[in-house]
Amino acid sequence: MKTAILTDSGANLSKEFIKKHKNLFVVPLMILVDGKEFRDGIEISPEEVYQKLDDHEIKTSLPLLSDLHAVLDDIRKAGFTDVLVINISSGLSGTFNSFRLAIQEEKDIEITQYDTLTLGGGQGVIVEYALELVAKGLTIEDIIPKLDELRFKDSMAFYTINTLKYLKEGGRIGKVEGTIGNLLHIKPVVTVNDEGVYITLSKAFGLKRSLLKMKSILLDEYQDDLIDLIIHYGNNEDLAKELGEKLKPVLNIRNLTLSKLTPVLGVHTGPDIIAYVARRIK
Repeated sequence: MKTAILTDSGANLSKEFIKKHKNLFVVPLMILVDGKEFRDGIEISPEEVYQKLDDHEIKTSLPLLSDLHAVLDDIRKAGFTDVLVINISSGLSGTFNSFRLAIQEEKDIEITQYDTLTLGGGQGVIVEYALELVAKGLTIEDIIPKLDELRFKDSMAFYTINTLKYLKEGGRIGKVEGTIGNLLHIKPVVTVNDEGVYITLSKAFGLKRSLLKMKSILLDEYQDDLIDLIIHYGNNEDLAKELGEKLKPVLNIRNLTLSKLTPVLGVHTGPDIIAYVARRIK
């Protein structure tokens, strides 16, 4: 058995990480700017997206089926016999279902699909763990319950934003809006629940207090546990660096990664996002 991992660009994986893993394949989601299609993270940058957000029509779309089938052809030609597909939450995107329908057309290769019920770094750490388990020789059947344990017990992903405008425009507001109302000075801390949709984890008056609340959530959950921590940001890298430096002395962090949010996710959050993704290391 030779196993490949296939995911979508919602996992927010760096080009360096993808290049390093020869059994990892990524299909890009699509971004539409004034009706013109771009492959996420390949044909358009986060900076371009943020510059155009307020004065252009920008939408996100499913991966091209031609891209998916081309990648599956590459996987087959490389001699892989099994594929574990790890997708962005089915509660936030039609990507899972799009992959599911396309996979049914594939022959001569065993494909198992996994719904992460999350996105961004939350999805990315699941991909990373799956690669680690494949390298250890585990079968896909044995890998799946371990991914569930990571997703539902040993990781957290949550973020805050300065405005709900972009979530509303993109139709990704989920169960957030009813919780915080329309008071613009109340900043939500948003997570993805076990059903894979956005909910409000907490709320605070102003961005500064919201960030303090996020810090306190990490401290309460992990205390002295060893963790890997990802900080996602939009166009606010300096703030992300500052927050990382403040978290290092109070958390037991093995690896701290600053990661610009991939454009297809940034369309829905806007440029002022700060997200924390923590993975407990056992």
